Amino acid sequence: MPVRDIASRELAKLFAVFAHPDRVRIIEELGGGEKDVNSIQAVLGVSHSRTSQNLAILRTNRVVIERRDGRRVFYRLAQPELAKWALDGLRFIAGEAEASGVRMTAIEEARQIWEAEQSEELLLANRD
Repeated sequence: MPVRDIASRELAKLFAVFAHPDRVRIIEELGGGEKDVNSIQAVLGVSHSRTSQNLAILRTNRVVIERRDGRRVFYRLAQPELAKWALDGLRFIAGEAEASGVRMTAIEEARQIWEAEQSEELLLANRD
C-alpha cells in the first residue's frame, strides 16, 4: 500500500472524529484551555452521557487527554492547534455561506467568540 494511501486513510479517520457537531464544540471549548466534564456538558447543553460518549471518542482517537483530580475528570486538547484548525474551518465555510444571511451571521459570531477565547487563553498562558 503506497505511503500516501496510508496517510490519506489516517487523515480520513481523523476527519470522521470531527464529523459530529458536539465533538467540534468540545474541541472549540477546549481551545480555551482545560475543562471538566460538567463544564463541557453545561456549555453544550446536552446530557452527561452524551457528553461523556463524545469525549470517549475524542480520547480514543487521541484528540483529547484526560486528567483526574479526585472524582473530577478534566480534559484538554492533545494538540491545542486543533482549535485553530476549527477556526480556520469557519473561514472556509464562511465563503460558501454568504448567500444565507442567518448562517453567515452565526458563523461570524462563532468565529469571534472562538478567537476571543483562544486569545484570552494565550494571554493567561504567557503570564505564567
